[in-house]
Amino acid sequence: MKKDIIIPEAGESVTEADIVSWYKHNGDFVVMDDPIVELETDKASMDLTAEISGILSISIQSGTVKVGQVIGSIEESKDAPPTKPISTTTAPVSEQQAEPKVDPIKSDIPTSDSYAKGHPSPAAEKLLAEKGLSKTAIQGSGKDGRITKHDVAATTPSTPSAPPKSPPSTVPTPASLSPRSSERKPLSRLRKTLMNRLIEAQQTTASLTTFNEIDMANVITMRKKYKDAFKEKYNTGLGFMSFFTKAVTIALDAWPIINASIDGDDVVYNNYCDIGIAVSTPKGLVVPVVRNAETLSFADIEAQIRQYATKGQDGKLTIDDMSGGTFTITNGGTFGSMLSTPILNRPQSAILGMHNIVERPVAINGEVVVHPVMYVALTYDHRLIDGREAVQFLVMLKHLLEDPARLLLGL
Repeated sequence: MKKDIIIPEAGESVTEADIVSWYKHNGDFVVMDDPIVELETDKASMDLTAEISGILSISIQSGTVKVGQVIGSIEESKDAPPTKPISTTTAPVSEQQAEPKVDPIKSDIPTSDSYAKGHPSPAAEKLLAEKGLSKTAIQGSGKDGRITKHDVAATTPSTPSAPPKSPPSTVPTPASLSPRSSERKPLSRLRKTLMNRLIEAQQTTASLTTFNEIDMANVITMRKKYKDAFKEKYNTGLGFMSFFTKAVTIALDAWPIINASIDGDDVVYNNYCDIGIAVSTPKGLVVPVVRNAETLSFADIEAQIRQYATKGQDGKLTIDDMSGGTFTITNGGTFGSMLSTPILNRPQSAILGMHNIVERPVAINGEVVVHPVMYVALTYDHRLIDGREAVQFLVMLKHLLEDPARLLLGL
């Protein structure tokens, strides 16, 4: 039986995809459910897996393909084709065919029964070149010992030993000067889509940003006190994002216009909170959505965010993971940002920017003390949201986080 490899549907607005790389070579034996090719659409990267076990035949190696297009096939087979073992039998020279001598140091003949052992997949080979690693230094964890991109990603390049010192030269030679070079690479489909959406958001909204500061001392104290017990019970860490997500859902309930959006001549009010969490991935910024966040516990929110972060780093986020959303939170503080003005994630009308926590002098009961403080920013569409509503939304957020017990009581 022969099974075609077809580009699947990936959302209403997605009609084509780019073939990033094939994990297998033409003629390789693939096992059912093994990833075989990486695709990239306007919204996400995804892997296609083998629907049956058999021999892979690739008809389109790279480029842009349409939804529904056939890019290869698999000829069903239950067993991998046998590999020729290397003969160790010796015979008189007269009975052997004359063969060229092979330098054992330079030989590429595999020493195990599997041709795949120690050989990188196409994606892994690309990453090897980028990191400057040798495949001989990596133990493959894929099928039959093949080196996967995850094996390469988990390997840290060793620090090269210092070269022997040469006598100082009074006149620098051209070879000793730093080479001046540049490299041109095409933009990924994901990056081009992100560019267009950012420009659209800037050109079609009346964006305005308001700021406030939050004393994080009580949140930090609560987190330190309960993080070990939280981890033991729920098998996930207690981070700041769950505090902010819960506070945002309570503030959105009080100020529903912040959770609304413009659709033509209408305002769409949402009675639920689907919170987009901006995640930076190797391929660009993506925004997976925590759905019905107002109904979730701290543990549910943390588990969902951790799952999205892992999928984002591995390029496994799907269209469904990132569709929808009524409000977005972005955390530039993880990279050390002190202050920023985030850009709206259309068609949403507001986005919250979190920033770095820094110890600053604050006045408490008439005395100046040093507390951990975070600046927060709310960018909003001024066509729909007035300054009064935006400012009071941030003030409520500040009060909730400075007295985090209110989050548990919904006050």
